[in-house]
Amino acid sequence: MKLVIVSGLSGAGKTVALKQFEDLGWYCIDNIPLALIDPMLRRALSKKSGKRYERLAIGIDARETAAQIRRFPNYLAKLRDKGIDVRVLFLTADDDVIMRRYSETRRKHPLSSAKLSLLEAIQQERKLMQPIANFAEEPLDTSHLNLHEAREAVYQRLSEAGGKLSVLFLSFGFKNGIPSGCDYIFDVRCLPNPHWEPGLRQLTGRDAKVETWLKSHTPVTSMIDDIARFLETWLPAFRAQDRAYLTIAIGCTGGQHRSVYIVERLAERFGAHTDQVMHKHRELQ
Repeated sequence: MKLVIVSGLSGAGKTVALKQFEDLGWYCIDNIPLALIDPMLRRALSKKSGKRYERLAIGIDARETAAQIRRFPNYLAKLRDKGIDVRVLFLTADDDVIMRRYSETRRKHPLSSAKLSLLEAIQQERKLMQPIANFAEEPLDTSHLNLHEAREAVYQRLSEAGGKLSVLFLSFGFKNGIPSGCDYIFDVRCLPNPHWEPGLRQLTGRDAKVETWLKSHTPVTSMIDDIARFLETWLPAFRAQDRAYLTIAIGCTGGQHRSVYIVERLAERFGAHTDQVMHKHRELQ
C-alpha cells in the first residue's frame, strides 16, 4: 500500500491536491478522524479488499481537533512501524494570498468566528497545523500557482511522475520578502542594476534592451556561470535521492531586471539536459 496524507492550510489547495490524486486513480478520503486511520487501514489491507486501496490519499485539515493534531507524530510513527509506505504532503500559502482567495470565493474559514478576524483565523490555523507540517517531506507553497500549476506540482511529487526531477527557477525581489519553500536562494543584488538606467527602468529582464545591457557586464555572466556550475554539481545528488521537486530562487532588489534575466538564462541552460525545468517571475505576475 502507498499512503499519502494530504494536509495544509485552508485555502492553500488541499481540495485541488486530493482531486489530482483521485484523477490519477488513487482512492481518496477527506476529513477522516486521525484515530480512525489505523482501523480503516487494517480493513483496507485485508485480502477481502483486494487491490482497491493499494494507493490511498487521506485529507486531514483544521476540522480535526487540536488534541488529535498534536498526536499526529505518534499516529505517523505507528503507521511506519507497520511497514506502510506513507508520505505527508502539506500545502501552504502566504497569509495575504489565502485572504484574497477567501475574499474571492466568499467562503467561511473553518476557524473564523465572531471573535476572530480572517487574518487571525489563518494565523491560528498555521500554528494548529504545525505538527503535521513538520513531517512534510516537501511542503508545497501554492502562493504563486494557479489551479493547473498546483495540480502539476502535486503530480511532480508523486513517484508516478517517473522518478524525474522537476526544477523550478524563481525570480523575486528582496524588498517584497523571501519566498518560502525554496531549496536554494541566490542573492544577485551585488550585480550592476539596470534600474539606474533611465531608458531601462520601466522594462524587465525579459526585454531585449535589458538583456543586452546585462550581457555586456562581466560580473553578470560570471554569476550565471557560478550558479550553473554549483547546480550542475549537486542536482545529481538530489536526483539520486528520488527528489521530485527542487526550487532555486534568484533574488535582486525589486525582482524586475537582474533576477528575471538570470532565471531566464538558467532555465535555458538547464532545459536542454535536466528532466523538467520551469521558470516563474514572482514580481511580474
